[in-house]
This record gives sequence, structure tokens and C-alpha cells, in this order.
Amino acid sequence: MKELVEYIARALADKPDQVEVKETAAESITIIEIRMAPEDAGKIIGREGRMINSIRAIVKAAAAKQNKKVTVEVITDDKIG
Repeated sequence: MKELVEYIARALADKPDQVEVKETAAESITIIEIRMAPEDAGKIIGREGRMINSIRAIVKAAAAKQNKKVTVEVITDDKIG
């Protein structure tokens, strides 16, 4: 899942080298965090959250095929860049 999210996020970002994706597995759910430069946050989130919701839907569908639960979170970090 991490590779899928990283591929999509880097394709959308103006500064793809600053996109970092971290995967954390808990007992019943996997959390995928996307960190990027603040100026790329709008591209990843999209207008009214449509882009991030689409990314979440793709990841949820891929996770369902593997009987897993995955959530995607966006984190902007002013220290990146």
C-alpha cells in the first residue's frame, strides 16, 4: 500500500523529492502518513478534499482485496524543504 500512495503523491506534487510516506501498522489497522512541502498540500488534498478522498478510496479498495484496513493521513511540515 505504501508504494501505491507514494507513487500517487509524487505524481501530484510539484516537489516530488520532498514527499515522504510512512506506514505504521497497528493491531487492526494500518496508517499511511503522507508528508510533503506545505505548498504541495493543496494538490494532494484537492478542492474540497476530492483528491485525498480519491486516494483513500483507491487504497481502501486495494486493502479490501487483502482483507486489511488502511487509512491515509496528510501531514504538512514547514521544516521540509
